[in-house]
Parts: sequence; structure tokens; C-alpha cells
Amino acid sequence: MTALVAGVGNVFLADDGFGPEVVRHLAGRPFPAGTRVEDFGIRGIHLAYELLEPLDLLVVVDAVSRGGEPGTLYLIEAETEGEVAAGGLHGMDLPSVFGFARSLGGRVPRTYVVGCQPADLSERMGLSPAVRAAVETAAGWICELLWKEGGVSPPKEGR
Repeated sequence: MTALVAGVGNVFLADDGFGPEVVRHLAGRPFPAGTRVEDFGIRGIHLAYELLEPLDLLVVVDAVSRGGEPGTLYLIEAETEGEVAAGGLHGMDLPSVFGFARSLGGRVPRTYVVGCQPADLSERMGLSPAVRAAVETAAGWICELLWKEGGVSPPKEGR
């Protein structure tokens, strides 16, 4: 299986930096062969170019507003087909990223979003306490998802 974990978000907008922070927490963890983990920040066009490579799975990590309490985590199977929404490719509007990738001949793989309800999107660096508390749990969800989707068991602790 080939998989890409893409941390997205703007670290200068408080909780919007959730994706990049989770990616930092994933550093050094074991993953199934063929897995890459990368911080894309606000570089949506770069993520679209990555979709030109064959992938079986894309996991996007981002702050998402779904009306829950700050710090609530969501695992969302993303809609990868359909109309392309308006929006600049410098941002992380997934339909725009997917549409641009398709226009270049890319294929959008099965995609999950691991999202966190933000508390604060003001212009400042650093996550709010509620979102910071969700980072480690989100990293664990991603590891479990990758091993499950890869069809193999994770390595035993201490080996």
C-alpha cells in the first residue's frame, strides 16, 4: 500500500496549525511500508502535485469546524468525486486540490480527514489547550488507520 499523511493548516492562525502539529508528533513512529508523512502547511498546490503519484490512501490532518466542542476529533471519509469548489490553490480547499490534480492527470485515492474542532483561529502561533490535548490522540488514530488499511499488524512495542 502507498499512503500519504498530509498535515495541512496555517501555523500563524492558532488552532489552524493542528495538522502540522500532528505531523510533528508522528515523527519517528513506525508505519507500514510505502507510507509518507509530510507537513504541507498552506501549500495546496503542492499537495495536488503529490496526487500525480500513485497512492492508495490519503490521510489529511486539519482543523475542521463541525459544531462540536473545541478539541473534538473527527474521522471523515472525504468525498473525492464531484464538482470542484471555487477557491485558490494556495489554501487547503480539498475539492479545489482534487480538481486541480485531476486536471493534471492525477487520480485522487480513497481519502480520510482526521479533523479537530478549533477553539481559536486568531492571528497567533500556538494551539489552544483543548486542541493541543487532542494532538496525541489524533496521532494514534492515524497510526491505527494506516496499519488497518495496510492489512498488517504494527510492530510489537520494544522491538
